[in-house]
Amino acid sequence: MSRIKTTLSILLLVCSLSSKAQDLKKYDKGSFIKGKDSISYRILFPENFSADKKYPILFFLHGSGERGNDNEKQLTHGGKLFLKPEIRKQFPAIIVFPQCTEDSFWSNVRFDTTAHGNRSFNFQKRGKPTKSMKALLGMIDNFLEKPYVNHDQVYVGGLSMGGMGTYELLRRKPKLFAAAIAICGGDNVANVQKYKNVPLWIFHGEKDEVVPVVFSTMISDQLKVLGKEPKLTLYPDAHHNSWDAAFADPKLLPWLFSNQKKQ
Repeated sequence: MSRIKTTLSILLLVCSLSSKAQDLKKYDKGSFIKGKDSISYRILFPENFSADKKYPILFFLHGSGERGNDNEKQLTHGGKLFLKPEIRKQFPAIIVFPQCTEDSFWSNVRFDTTAHGNRSFNFQKRGKPTKSMKALLGMIDNFLEKPYVNHDQVYVGGLSMGGMGTYELLRRKPKLFAAAIAICGGDNVANVQKYKNVPLWIFHGEKDEVVPVVFSTMISDQLKVLGKEPKLTLYPDAHHNSWDAAFADPKLLPWLFSNQKKQ
């Protein structure tokens, strides 16, 4: 009897994993190629999509662990969130998950090694975009040419490396985005001036051992210095994967999609 129960449990687990994999296939595969710039992405269109209508669009940037060229791993964190039936019904938006290549990075941050062997981040104030960021910028411009994209509701979000990339996109296109979310990311505080007018919600785990929480609190503090009131959510017991708690916040998406670019 115990062997039958074990076999049944394994079958249920396999079916569950297969079902989740099938759900992610609802994200269509795409790629943007222009000259030497190329980037792959997965895209989820709203249910009952019509090219005659205009929709909000969200670009979500993954972390360093999901880099590659399989056009799949970037859906690991966050991909299932936008597949929830209630989310798709309440927020009919176009969701795009681009994938950074293994040999690149979203932001042009430089890495240093401390005396203890730990990696430290040196966020740049200027500099040319990385290979993947340059391709991403071209891809975003290409999407903005689509007649079904609502230019008043263009959003960006990201986690870890993608949080850093989010800040960089805000710096490079400060007038484009209606709002942004940055989870356990970081930036040079000198850049905050450029995107101070973009509604921003920052998340970070206070026990983050990969990207120190101070990188988020410094950005929040600088926004306050500039007369802004950012949204900052810190999780006292969370480590680097603070995105789990952020994705579980029922106010996250209502807040994000409620923002529209001011005319």
